Amino acid sequence: MGRLRPERIVTEASRGGIVSARPSRPSRAERQAQTREKLVAVARDMFIADGYNATSLDKVAEAAGFSKGAVYSNFSGKEELCMEVLDAIHADLLQGVVDAFTTETDLDGRIDAFTRWARTELGDPQMTALEAEFSAVARQSTYVADQLRNRHRAITAEISRLLRNVVEEAGYEIGFEPDKAAIALLSLGIGVGAMRSLDARLDVDIVGETMRTLLRGVTRPATAAVS
Repeated sequence: MGRLRPERIVTEASRGGIVSARPSRPSRAERQAQTREKLVAVARDMFIADGYNATSLDKVAEAAGFSKGAVYSNFSGKEELCMEVLDAIHADLLQGVVDAFTTETDLDGRIDAFTRWARTELGDPQMTALEAEFSAVARQSTYVADQLRNRHRAITAEISRLLRNVVEEAGYEIGFEPDKAAIALLSLGIGVGAMRSLDARLDVDIVGETMRTLLRGVTRPATAAVS
C-alpha cells in the first residue's frame, strides 16, 4: 500500500449549487494498514542489518515510532513479522526475474537479461544470512517450517509458470515438466547465491548458462511439433 492521498469529499449545497470540499480522514483499516506497512519496512532494514536473533520486537517498535502493543496488534510475534519481511523480499526478487524475462523478445535475449539481473541481485550476504538464520528457526517451530514450505512451493509454481510462458511466447514447444525445471533452476540459483555471499568473485553467469542449456535441450520450434 502506497502513501495515502486523502480524497476530497465534495458535497453540493442545497442552495445555489455551491460546492464545498474537505479532506477525508483515513479509516481505521487504512491507519492499521499504514502502521503494518511501516513496521514491515523498519523490520526489514533491521533484520537485514542486524540479523533475526539480534532484532527484538521492542527495537522494531521503537525504531518505527510505535508501542510494542502496535506490533502485536498486527503480528502474532517476531516469527510472523519476519515471514512478512521475507515475503516482501521474495516478491521484489521474483518481480525482478519477471521483468528480466519480459525485456527482450527472443529466448536468448530474455536469458541474457536474466543473467544481467542475477549479477546484481544474487548472493547478497546480509539477505542470505537472514534467510539461513530464519530457516534454522524451523527446527524448533512447526509454524515456521510449514510457512517456509508453503512459500517455497508457491515460488516454485510461479517460476514454473514463468518458464512455460517464456518458452511458448518465444515460439517453442516444451518437452519437459516445467515444475521439475523450476525446482532445478531455483535450487541452482539459491546454491550459487549462497556461495556468492561468501565469495563475491564467484561467476553467477553459470545460472544463465545452465538455463540456456536446459531450455535448448528440451524445447523445439512450435512449427516442428508433432500432432
